[in-house]
Amino acid sequence: MADRLKKSINAKGLKGAAKGSNQYKREAIISYGILIVGYILLQLGAATGLIGRNLQGQFVPICVYMSLAIALNLVVGLSGELSLGHAGFMAVGVFTGILVSRILEESISAGWLRLIIALIAAAFVASIAGFIIGIPILGLRGDYLAIVTLAFGEIVRNLMNVLYFGLDTNGRLRFAFNHTIEGVETSGRIITGAIGATGVDKTASFTSAALLTAFTLFVVLNLKNSKQGRAIMSIRDNRIAGESIGLNVRKYKLTAFVISAALAGMAGCMFGQNYSTMAPAKFNVNTSVLILVFVVLGGIGNIWGGMIAAALLTVLPEALRQFADYRMLTYAIVLIVVMICTYNPTIKARIAALAGKIRPKKKSSGKKTGKEAA
Repeated sequence: MADRLKKSINAKGLKGAAKGSNQYKREAIISYGILIVGYILLQLGAATGLIGRNLQGQFVPICVYMSLAIALNLVVGLSGELSLGHAGFMAVGVFTGILVSRILEESISAGWLRLIIALIAAAFVASIAGFIIGIPILGLRGDYLAIVTLAFGEIVRNLMNVLYFGLDTNGRLRFAFNHTIEGVETSGRIITGAIGATGVDKTASFTSAALLTAFTLFVVLNLKNSKQGRAIMSIRDNRIAGESIGLNVRKYKLTAFVISAALAGMAGCMFGQNYSTMAPAKFNVNTSVLILVFVVLGGIGNIWGGMIAAALLTVLPEALRQFADYRMLTYAIVLIVVMICTYNPTIKARIAALAGKIRPKKKSSGKKTGKEAA
């Protein structure tokens, strides 16, 4: 009897592992498929002239916002915490990348190499910021955590409003909290407070942004399917049960938070390298809410859903530009309708029923088992 029970438990465990592996493969195939197909279609549209120059300018932001949605899903979907500070991590990545890229301009002429180094530096600095802010706040839950992370984003933005960075005549980096930096001429300034960074050498491209999105996908999907990811999700589902079996709740939540912050910093760096000017005012609370909308609209915990939502909501305001004053009103109406359709049980059931009618049924093999024949 004991042997039979043990075999049954082992069989269920193997089935569960196989099911989890199949779900991971399916999610990975869909996510990478969306990215690859979207990249090819947009490149073809730009090459053939079907996509205008204004929409082509949104290619890099689309990839950046997709990366941010994937990164935030790591905290909101995988960890189950509500964070509104990703605009802050994005700002840290933006200005770290601009500083590093500007410092390396004379020594490294290859723009792609400067971009890679800037991305690594942005991820490092953003992860440190995530670690520092994560240690004291991850004991909080729900709305309290959202408020504190929101405050962090505002602190970063206001700090950048008063920070001035520049290179002196010897090429050394200097900073100050006022309008003048000792030993730095006007031409040597890199970041000038609320004005932000001007004259940025644009090294980002659609291909590099798509590769960054693929890297973000790789990190998040593999973490989700790892031992640590399953521990994070078990804590999300039942924190008390996780603590009772010895899981270090703070450690796992901090891991997800720091990795998400690092990925948001890299996305911010790519965003900053796509524009010649960048001001701190861009990274306000509205940007944090927008990133959260991507995650919620695509489905919390649904990686590829967040990617689609980020792409659509980035393109939609530009596509509705012809409506002039009614553009943002139309955008808001579309957003409300989609949210209602996504989370209304009745509508979801009808869509599922319609999909069941459209989807072809599997044909039976015609073979009957011994019991059915009897």
